[in-house]
Amino acid sequence: MGRVRVTTTVSTAGATLARRRERSGAVRGLHAATEYVLGQAQPVTPLQEGVLVASAATDVDPSALEGSVSFDTVYAARQHQEVTWRHDPGRQAKYLEQPHQQSRTTVRDIIAAAVRRELR
Repeated sequence: MGRVRVTTTVSTAGATLARRRERSGAVRGLHAATEYVLGQAQPVTPLQEGVLVASAATDVDPSALEGSVSFDTVYAARQHQEVTWRHDPGRQAKYLEQPHQQSRTTVRDIIAAAVRRELR
C-alpha cells in the first residue's frame, strides 16, 4: 500500500502582528497604569510647600515592559520611610508604597483592558 503525505505550511505573519499589537497595548496600559498609581499617591503625599508632590513623575520602558512612578527630591526616600513623622490630615509616610499595593488589581485591569483594545 502506498503512503499519502500532506504538508501544511503555517504563516506566522498573523501571530507576529498579534504579538506586536499585544506589546503595543501593554505599553499603552503601562502608561495609563502608572498615571493611575500617581493619581492615587499624590493626594496622600506629605505636603508642606508642594515641592515633593511637584517632583512626581511616571516613566515607561517599552523594551522591558516596566513602568515606574517616582518622587525626586533629596528627602523623598526619607519622607517615605519615616513612619514616626507627623503629617497633615490625609497625608502619610509610605505615600507611594501603600497606594501601589492598594492599586494592584486596578493596575492589572488597566493593562489588560489596553491589550484587549489593541487586539480587537
